[in-house]
Amino acid sequence: MAALRRRLWELGRALWARGVQVLRGGLGGGAGANLGDPPPYPAVVESTEEFHFVERLVPPACVPPPPQHPSYPTPSGWTPPQVPPPSLPYHVGRSRMHNLPLYRRVTKGSRRITELRHIRGDIWALEKELREFVGQRVGKEPLTQVNEVTGTLRLKGHVDSEVRAWLLLKGF
Repeated sequence: MAALRRRLWELGRALWARGVQVLRGGLGGGAGANLGDPPPYPAVVESTEEFHFVERLVPPACVPPPPQHPSYPTPSGWTPPQVPPPSLPYHVGRSRMHNLPLYRRVTKGSRRITELRHIRGDIWALEKELREFVGQRVGKEPLTQVNEVTGTLRLKGHVDSEVRAWLLLKGF
């Protein structure tokens, strides 16, 4: 009898875990076994009238294009890329937020790096022109590291303002 009681308890627990309500009272229709009664929870009502409140909270699927401004650069310093893009053997794409993909890094304590990403095409021609431009501005040519696989160019030192000026001059 104890084994049967244990097995029924395990079965009830398994059904409860699946969300099935087990009515007590056995098969004789005792107290609490009203099978014809509706469930104790209210019905679900689907309403589309207030869905515009929910749409405000859902983030957009993609970043929208930047709005048109009366003059450039904007007060924040942002400038759009040139339309059509310049006909050069290389291209520097924008980040997904429409900014120049230019990053400053400090590694290993005090090692300063400027990193340019999203480069497509002849990355070596871009590296040569950029090294000459930054060298004229700073006074000496910076050391560079080119990664063709990831389309990344690293320059030694924080020369991001010079690289940004060169990218905007080229129309990127």
